[in-house]
Amino acid sequence: MSSKSKHKKHHPRGNAPADPKETAEFCRKIKTFLKMTHSGRMSRTELYGKCHARRSPASYEAALEQLSREGVIVRRRSAWVLAGTNAFRARTVRVPGSFGFVRDEQGTEHFVPGKYLLGSVPGDLVLAAPIPSRTGEPEAQVLRILEPAADVRITGEIVPTPDGLYLRPDGMSADLMHIDYRESVPYRPGDKVLCELTERGERHREHRVRVLMSFGSAQSAAVCMAARLEGLGIREEFPGEAEALARKCEETGITQFDLEGRLDLRGERIFTIDGAHAKDLDDAVCVQQHPDGHYTLWVHIADVSHYVRPGTALDSEALLRGTSIYYGDRVIPMLPRALSNGICSLHPDADRLTLSCRMELSADGGLCRWEFHKAVIRSCVRGVYDECNAVLSGRADAALEEKYAPVREQLFTLDALCTKLEALRARRGAPSLESTEAAVLLDENGVCVGLSPVERGRSECIIESCMLLANEAAARFAREQKFPLVYRVHETPSPERIAGLREVLGKLSLPDIPERPAPGDIRRLLEETRETPAHPVINALTLRAMAKARYSEEPLGHYGLALRDYAHFTSPIRRYPDLAVHRILSDRLDGADSAWLQKRYAAFTQSAALRSSETEVRAMQLEREADACYAAEFMRAHIGEDYTGIISGVTDHGIYVTLPNMAEGLWHIRDMPEGEYEIEEGWFLRDTLTGRTLHLGEPIAVRVAGAEVSTGRIDLVGE
Repeated sequence: MSSKSKHKKHHPRGNAPADPKETAEFCRKIKTFLKMTHSGRMSRTELYGKCHARRSPASYEAALEQLSREGVIVRRRSAWVLAGTNAFRARTVRVPGSFGFVRDEQGTEHFVPGKYLLGSVPGDLVLAAPIPSRTGEPEAQVLRILEPAADVRITGEIVPTPDGLYLRPDGMSADLMHIDYRESVPYRPGDKVLCELTERGERHREHRVRVLMSFGSAQSAAVCMAARLEGLGIREEFPGEAEALARKCEETGITQFDLEGRLDLRGERIFTIDGAHAKDLDDAVCVQQHPDGHYTLWVHIADVSHYVRPGTALDSEALLRGTSIYYGDRVIPMLPRALSNGICSLHPDADRLTLSCRMELSADGGLCRWEFHKAVIRSCVRGVYDECNAVLSGRADAALEEKYAPVREQLFTLDALCTKLEALRARRGAPSLESTEAAVLLDENGVCVGLSPVERGRSECIIESCMLLANEAAARFAREQKFPLVYRVHETPSPERIAGLREVLGKLSLPDIPERPAPGDIRRLLEETRETPAHPVINALTLRAMAKARYSEEPLGHYGLALRDYAHFTSPIRRYPDLAVHRILSDRLDGADSAWLQKRYAAFTQSAALRSSETEVRAMQLEREADACYAAEFMRAHIGEDYTGIISGVTDHGIYVTLPNMAEGLWHIRDMPEGEYEIEEGWFLRDTLTGRTLHLGEPIAVRVAGAEVSTGRIDLVGE
């Protein structure tokens, strides 16, 4: 008798299929035995024996698989462990370095230290459990990968090592990854590439990839961004059906049928103000001040919902993209250019369909009444921020004065109104937080040759104030009339973050704020410290204490603006939530009542809010990556140069310094002089041997030691 037949005889049920009743009994036994242990942990061999699994191995394995899938138990190398009652399902959303983030089913993000990621990559469905937090923000560990993400694509740089060429991934892990060179397309050291994950390990450095595309040198910011966009499946080109629909809209133009029922405002002196290079002009204004001091302010917004209908290829693609993405000198638009730069854009001397908000304001700028209209307008002036600022400051030459003559009086009326609106925001207690962006100057080859802080002029403030009012009116209209909408919400800062801010205030002997501060408390804090050396620290810490703004189907208010009602209404060419708001308001203006709107749009507003929040985060991350890559590209030509910057971040791996041109670099702790360093993350770093302390917001002299375009990293050294 063969050994094989002997094995079958000794284990008569060894190859029998799993039995449901036996599987259920094994599930009960496994949970019982693990609960009986002090640690909730038992070796695989011991558990197998305790359960007498050799009598029915198939049913035992089925029980393990079921409990593991349900998140009751997790495998830890040679042992099985109870997951615990606080385990939760989540999706891995980011792994930017030696750490990651998972998002639970309620939408809360949890920080995951690298050693607890189990090699998880964005898109994985995981079982996670809370761990003690060091910062007050939610932290977790990945217990098990429940469903690995399919078709995982990774961008990165090909780097040489003594063992050969490896991939240094972007936004995935700090570890190098093995390359299956036999299955890959040709590549060279220093190339920026797109890869596919082919094998997984329990750590990121155990993953293997194959190269799908090589884009060229990783020292080109434009190349790096092309790779990142391809890796995320973001393309400038639109699907054929969507592109064809957009072209048809532009070619058809505005017909008499389109004008039926619309308010004809083509005789009014309406004008736009945008950047010099903007082509998607989606807002225009018109203002009048009455003898009693009251104002009538019109905000006209391109009626994109007239062209992008629900259920069409245009709408599906707009929802998928969620927002336009701006970086360098490029735009990845949400809508085809036939719409965004064509029939929807409020070009001068061209009839355009709008959704218009007419607001009656008190003499001090208070919003008294509002109404919305479907309208047709004809802009008379294509305003430019710099030109309007010159007119307002008296620096305009004769040509500019002639160009703006039709709307000159309105410009100055808007300027006075803006001052009053700013005063109202201050009285509401809206915090006056400061953040500065960098402008990127590119040459004819798309290479960054300059960086400078973006300066906001008076006309930028005017347009912002007008748009804020229209956004508030749209949200108030929906809340008071009880019909669904996509709201822009900004919730109260978390108690943990406020506690951290209050601790710093105490250490600096500055005025305290309440445990649950109102927006006015934050504003007073910023105003009281504005002229003190501590202001940069307080401003930075306050920014970090703020919750992230997002979209919601619920009117939760906007903490940062100190408003009960707020929505995004004014940019439907480049943001999907604005388009969603237009669609709902348009049906309301056509006579739909609240009950009908609730039935039609309740589920839509929920899904549109969630998707819009996700695409906004993705776009912001891409734009930040692009800024970092272009800054590093520029600073490569300035290695060895000295600067005086401001400490903009303090972490356990060093201090971040923002240079005068707004490039940010890191003075890594490994490059600091020998010492014993004490770090208060987010606040200061102190050498306990010398007593030298480096505070957030403090000026510091540094030298540029290196710059790496592929990662956007700028290395600095201090004295």
